[in-house]
Amino acid sequence: MRLSTKHVCVVAGVGPGNGAAIGRRFAQEGYEVALLARSDDFTASLADELNGAAHSFQCDVTDPESVSAVFERISVELGQIEVLSYNAGSGVWGSVDEIDAESFERSWRVNAHGFFLTSRAVIPDMRAIGRGAIVVTGATASLRGVAQTAAFAAAKAAQRSLAQSMARRLWPEGIHVALVIVDGVVDLPRTRQQMPDKPDEFFVQPEAVASTVWWLSRQPPSAWSFEVEARPFGEKW
Repeated sequence: MRLSTKHVCVVAGVGPGNGAAIGRRFAQEGYEVALLARSDDFTASLADELNGAAHSFQCDVTDPESVSAVFERISVELGQIEVLSYNAGSGVWGSVDEIDAESFERSWRVNAHGFFLTSRAVIPDMRAIGRGAIVVTGATASLRGVAQTAAFAAAKAAQRSLAQSMARRLWPEGIHVALVIVDGVVDLPRTRQQMPDKPDEFFVQPEAVASTVWWLSRQPPSAWSFEVEARPFGEKW
C-alpha cells in the first residue's frame, strides 16, 4: 500500500449533481479523490477537469466483487482512505400496487446494500489510521413513506438505520458516521427542464450539499452530528 502525502476521499455514486460537487470540494481542499460510478463517461471528464486531484474508477456498488477490487486498488494507488461519501442512490417511484419485486430489490441494493459494502471496504483503513468519516447522502423518504415511494422510502429507511447502527459502533473508534437528509429538488439540468417555472431558490444547490458533507467530515469529535437535514428555505416541512 502506498501511503499518500495527501488525505484520500472516495465519492461513491458520482453524477453531475451532488456527487460531482462533493468530489470538487474535497479536491479543492487538498484531498486525492476517487470518483466512483458504474460508467466512467462522466467521471473521467471530471477527473480531467480537476487536474490530477481526482481519479476515475468504475464500480458497481451493489456487486461485492466489484467493490472489493476497486477499494483495494484505491488503497494501493492513492493511499489509506480517510473519507467515504456515499452518494449512490436509486429512485424507483410507484405505489405498492405499481412497483414490482425487482424494482423494490434494486432500490434496496443501491441505497442500503451498496452503502454496507463500501463502508465495510473503508473501515479497515480508517481503523488503521485512527480516524475517518463516512457520510451518506440520504433523503426525507427515510423518515416518512408517501404513496409513491414504496420502494425508495423502504430503501432509504434501511440506509438510515444502517448508518445509525454504524455510528453507535464506530464513533468510539474515531470514525464519524453521519447522514445528510436532502429535503428538496436538486438543481440539475433535467430538474430545471421539468420545472421551468421554479425560481433559483426553490432548488437545492449541489455545492451547498458538498459544503455540508465537508463540514461533517471536519467536525471535532466532542460535538459530532449524526443527522443533518438540508433543505432550501422555501421547502415545506
